[in-house]
Amino acid sequence: MNCSTLLSLVLMLVRLWPCSPSMQNHSAQNTDPSFTAVQRVKHGWVWEPLFATEEQTSVVPVYVGQLKSDLDKQDGNLKYILTGEGAGSIFIIENNGKIYVTQKLDREKKPFYTLRAQAINRSTQLPVEPELEFVIKVRDVNDHEPQFLDGPYVATVPEMSPEGTSVTQVTATDGDDPSYGNSARLLYSLIQGQPYFSVEPKTGVIRMASQMDRETKDQYLVIIQAKDMVGQAGAFSATATVTINLSDINDNPPKFQQRLYYMSVSEEAPVGTTVGKVFAEDSDIGDNAAMNYFIEGDSSDVFDIITNNETQEGIILLKKRVDYESKRRYSIRAKVVNRYIDDRFLKEGPFEDTTIVKINVEDADEPPVFTFENYVMEIAEAAVSGSLVGVVTARDPDNDDCPVRYSIVHGMHIKRLFSINEHNGTIITTKPLDREIASWHNITVTATETRNPEKISEANVYIQVLNVNDHAPEFPKYYETFVCENAVSGQLIQSISAVDQDDSAEGHHFYFSLAQEATNNSRFTVKDNQDNTAGIFTAKSGFRRQEQFSFYLPILILDNGTPPLTSTNTLTITVCDCDTEVNTLYCRYGAFMYAMGLSTEALVAVLACILTLL
Repeated sequence: MNCSTLLSLVLMLVRLWPCSPSMQNHSAQNTDPSFTAVQRVKHGWVWEPLFATEEQTSVVPVYVGQLKSDLDKQDGNLKYILTGEGAGSIFIIENNGKIYVTQKLDREKKPFYTLRAQAINRSTQLPVEPELEFVIKVRDVNDHEPQFLDGPYVATVPEMSPEGTSVTQVTATDGDDPSYGNSARLLYSLIQGQPYFSVEPKTGVIRMASQMDRETKDQYLVIIQAKDMVGQAGAFSATATVTINLSDINDNPPKFQQRLYYMSVSEEAPVGTTVGKVFAEDSDIGDNAAMNYFIEGDSSDVFDIITNNETQEGIILLKKRVDYESKRRYSIRAKVVNRYIDDRFLKEGPFEDTTIVKINVEDADEPPVFTFENYVMEIAEAAVSGSLVGVVTARDPDNDDCPVRYSIVHGMHIKRLFSINEHNGTIITTKPLDREIASWHNITVTATETRNPEKISEANVYIQVLNVNDHAPEFPKYYETFVCENAVSGQLIQSISAVDQDDSAEGHHFYFSLAQEATNNSRFTVKDNQDNTAGIFTAKSGFRRQEQFSFYLPILILDNGTPPLTSTNTLTITVCDCDTEVNTLYCRYGAFMYAMGLSTEALVAVLACILTLL
């Protein structure tokens, strides 16, 4: 090839080359499927937007679009070559630049294909345009049904919720292209559930369409339909079930099953006995049906009512013993109140109810009843056998007033001291009583029905033995009294006191004096201290043991009992060889030795020996 021919070829290529890159991709900037005008760029590629519809089945290739160089004079001088995704197998291109699809496409598997095209001069086998990269989009068709992936649904909403309350939201998906057409545009509607519920067409939010009462119906089955193509003809659809449960609220008061109840209780029934049960129904459930029972009025002193939290029954209990003979019939008012009240429904109240319970007291064969549960009696000690102690009384509380028999129970010792008249309840002594041995006696007396010996009752009898002044006062102990030979007149040699076995209501008071026979020529005197004690004093000075070794002083002691009693107690006074102060140990041994006939000197020697031995 000569130089002139080569130059001409280069000039031709420069003329054919695009002026700017933007000219090559102008069609890629407009993907609107409604755009069909052919745009031409001087010296460049020309093509229409390329789309291939999915799911097409044809025995012949289906036309997709055309691209070509603007240098193509339709004279067959150019040929087009296609490379890239699906080139030659899925897509083919003819010599005129027309592209065809030869297989069925699935947009959900592959939404587009990227390919490259070349325009080649058949003579030179050189490209007349730069290689062009372009995209064939797979156009969606409505080939997928909507799907509820989370169904079936379960939702809960409080009963009596106002209209418009949101219950739950259902969501369906569609595999079609949401950016093209209406294939994936869903519309929700209610197939089942009117007129209680509604659904928002675009969001699938289910709402309350009216207020509903759980006690009427507590569960609803709602069917929601999702339809693509915005519900147009030929659209696919799917349904989902939504189970909607109404939860309970406290909007119902308790109601007694009966306006009037009849019950009975035996007069023998102990406190705490179950008299009967009442029951109030509450259409609510759980805590909303919890209730408390009460008794109104004065009958609450005799009867009580408690709530069984498991059965919601009111159990009427005996709070106080009843007596057929005193009152045979009671009429009580029972009240029931909801334990938990919803403030939103206070205007629907009151959340309570009342009923009347009539209780009959049944007569029973009761044991005799003593006038008192405890008796206190008195009797003077030393009263003769058969003396009256007191009387107990019992009666049959029943209407027939059956006679009763009395008896004393417990130990034989008691029976030896007292007896009772079985017909009239008179208690007497069977032997004299001594208060100093026992000041109280406790006995138990029974009363038994004559016609029904099993009916027995008991009463306690406390018998106090009253004191009688039958004991004279006396010395509490033996007084060992000494007086020194050198004692002077008026010297205290002994203090004395007295005791008395009797009781004194005002306290004992004793009076001390010398007996009448000792007052004339006594060498001692007695001084009453006025405090139940007395002092023994010497009346003269000087005592001689050789003349009189002991003195026996009779002392008269008088008590303040009724009648007063006196006693004479002898105080022995021994003369001791001492100066004025008594040494008890010395005097005791001196008296002993003197009684043995020993002299004072011998006594001293004996004492010296004893001290030496010690």
